[in-house]
Amino acid sequence: MITTLHHRACHLCEAICGLTLEVDQAADGQPQVRSIKGDRDDPFSRGHICPKAVALQDIQNDPDRLRQPMRRNGDNWEAISWQEALEFAASRLAAVQAAHGQNAVAVYQGNPSVHNYGLMTHSNYFLGLLKTRNRYSATSVDQLPHHLTCHLMYGHGFLIPIPDIDHTDFMLILGGNPLASNGSLMTVPDVEKRLKAIQARGGKLVVVDPRYTETAAIADQHLFIRPGQDAALLLGMLNTIFEEGLGRGSHLPVAGLDELRNAVAAFSAERMAAHCGIAAETIRQLARDFAAAERAVCYGRMGVSTQVFGTLCQWLVQVINLVTGNLDREGGALCTEPAVDLVGATSGGHFNRWQSRVSGLPEYGGELPVSALAEEMLTAGDGQVRALITVAGNPVLSTPNGRQLERGLEGLDFMLSVDLYINETTRYADLILPSTAPLEHDHYDTTFNLFAVRNVTRFNEAVLPKPEGALDDWEIFVGLAQAFAAQTGATLKPTQAPAQMIDMGLRMGPYGDRSPLKLSLQTLQDHPHGLDIGPLKPNLAARLRTADGQVQAAPPLLLNDLQRFAAQPALVEGQLLLIGRRHVRSNNSWMHNYHRLVKGKPRHQLLMNPQDLAQRGLQDGQRVRVRSRVGMLEVEVLASAEMMPGVVSLPHGWGHGRPGVQMSIAQATPGVSANDLTDERLLDGLSGNAALNGVPVDVVAP
Repeated sequence: MITTLHHRACHLCEAICGLTLEVDQAADGQPQVRSIKGDRDDPFSRGHICPKAVALQDIQNDPDRLRQPMRRNGDNWEAISWQEALEFAASRLAAVQAAHGQNAVAVYQGNPSVHNYGLMTHSNYFLGLLKTRNRYSATSVDQLPHHLTCHLMYGHGFLIPIPDIDHTDFMLILGGNPLASNGSLMTVPDVEKRLKAIQARGGKLVVVDPRYTETAAIADQHLFIRPGQDAALLLGMLNTIFEEGLGRGSHLPVAGLDELRNAVAAFSAERMAAHCGIAAETIRQLARDFAAAERAVCYGRMGVSTQVFGTLCQWLVQVINLVTGNLDREGGALCTEPAVDLVGATSGGHFNRWQSRVSGLPEYGGELPVSALAEEMLTAGDGQVRALITVAGNPVLSTPNGRQLERGLEGLDFMLSVDLYINETTRYADLILPSTAPLEHDHYDTTFNLFAVRNVTRFNEAVLPKPEGALDDWEIFVGLAQAFAAQTGATLKPTQAPAQMIDMGLRMGPYGDRSPLKLSLQTLQDHPHGLDIGPLKPNLAARLRTADGQVQAAPPLLLNDLQRFAAQPALVEGQLLLIGRRHVRSNNSWMHNYHRLVKGKPRHQLLMNPQDLAQRGLQDGQRVRVRSRVGMLEVEVLASAEMMPGVVSLPHGWGHGRPGVQMSIAQATPGVSANDLTDERLLDGLSGNAALNGVPVDVVAP
């Protein structure tokens, strides 16, 4: 028996850790993975690995994973050929649009789309033919405020400054738990060592979060903050920096600093303390310490983005880095220069060119906020959504008010899903098209290299051969496009495989044909462990895409949103606020069907401060009812001093007890869905991003 070694990166989360896989032949002669370990020769991850990478074996061998097209037949499913499936999908979608218009077909693309480069390169080859304005994605339950802020300030939604974690002296993290997420819009494998290295060189790590998280546990300082009020802390800090003259000049061309200073003058630390629950002197001292550090960076993530002031928070994060001289500075916040440069290859984007039909929510980059999707299905009238395509997504469990979305899915004329599983969402589909598994196709990280804390690049060859009759995700979209064009008479442009597109992108990029490195696909194939192109460097001045070539410190939309913040109603006395929670073994709902990721102690309970339990006469470990405006569920509650009083926490991605789901391991540990409580009307008022944190709830005995 011959064992071969393969080197590639894991693309199940943001860290893109390098892996070494041992493959040999099983008794039936088929290749099988014997072990997965961290690749010590990977220059970026340096041998680091997390449980999600090891679970690649579970994905590959999962008997629940679909391996051929499945068409609904009443309450059952039947396997059909690829040709029949593609023609069936095209004919049904064409019929819906012919009868009800282009916008009657909606599209939802899930988080795994950015982890599969075939979806990145080719999904629009088909979806673009639909010409529908009803496009949605996981962006609007995640990082939309990042993109909108950078679009307004720097002229491009992908021009997102990344913490220079390896060189900073002071890192302030708000609403982020990188020890559980491996970064998240900060691609950073081996993050614990990198954070501890800040402290080892005499620096400081401060975490602001309503929960004492895994990252908070290794920090020098942790501050509890009232959910949804991070903007108050940031405004108090920014006010202090201006008031006490703590700022430093920037080498960048900047417009609007005077307007910024005037706009925040009324938001003193003393006034903001009552909003965020952090003492005024603590806010002021945090501002002083941050401004005094030689190299500092402020970073806000999920807890900051997915709240009612998400875009306001991300703007304040950027301007605090700017006015302290830490934007575009080593040890501060820097933009990457990836080998395949999406900023250089794409337009800067657009915002609010059209709005959703029912609630008037704004589009960004051609997508509407997904909180509007259910009402667009359920509200009759011209333009009503009557068909849906889901791509690698499970919005029933991952978007607000999942029960309402289910009602919308039940009434559709047709639903197509490109997915590996019959899950909580795809069980409503009329047709499911599964692609090859992660180890059966090649991959290049166009997205996560854009957010990496170093400029790195690698090409990942397939580890296992493609099964006979299977299609890669990009081939599915080419097939759908061809079938749809045959139905409608649309003209298709020539296309090529994703690997050839990456080769072109590498050659045209900053390290390609016109550089000494002359990167190409062949170069990366010759370096299977990947290449480190170097640390992040100041480059924002040359990369700005704003109309006047300056950083826009005070975009009018953001200045206006300060009025909404100032006018917010006072918190109801005794009101509990719900926040999410992430675990290193969880990323998306489909990961709960892998034994390696669900084994061990249950982790889907509601966490609640002992003081809040006692006030309500509740006991640690009992079943409780949690109620919000949109729903109610029953769950076990655990007393946890990790939680700030007045705050409860439920993790995302569970809720596998719904009928019709065919994911046996997930159903054995079903948990409950936090998004049966989140409210589709609770939004960031500027971007329309879902507010998944800070949801008002009641917790009572059953």
